[in-house]
Amino acid sequence: MRVITGKYKGRHFDVPRSFKARPTTDFAKENIFNVMNGYVDFEDCTALDLFAGTGSISLELLSRGCATVVSVEADRDHANFIRQCLKKLEDENCALIRGDVFRFLKSCKQKFNFIFADPPYALPNLATIPDLIFEHELLAEDGVFVFEHGKQNDFSTHPHFVEHRAYGSVNFSIFK
Repeated sequence: MRVITGKYKGRHFDVPRSFKARPTTDFAKENIFNVMNGYVDFEDCTALDLFAGTGSISLELLSRGCATVVSVEADRDHANFIRQCLKKLEDENCALIRGDVFRFLKSCKQKFNFIFADPPYALPNLATIPDLIFEHELLAEDGVFVFEHGKQNDFSTHPHFVEHRAYGSVNFSIFK
């Protein structure tokens, strides 16, 4: 896993082979962040990374200058890996929360300029995530929510849907 651009550009982190998480591919990550540059000024923004997995997106957000990144990951080993990566970078602008994303979404009172969610594609209640984000008003005004999902999901009728991007087998729906 590598950081694509920003102050940590080129930094590599070896993800243990035993991990169940599949990091967003470098190709997909680079392309979606290129699209996001037209939507979000990452410098000094507040970001939320849901289902953080290996922390790839969180590290990319920190590298791009986010003032605060909140990473939510339920798996103990994955959370420990993210913690180790943050320690190596000596970056304290990331709050790592080891816990259930759905519980977090229902209790969080903070607003974010940028939210990224990459749940397991087979997650039974995956389709409810956009509604939870907007019901609980987690997105700041002019904020952007990027949702990574499988090709079987279609969010184009959601009232906050803006566009869909696909990079190989990776699909992103963008909401505002």
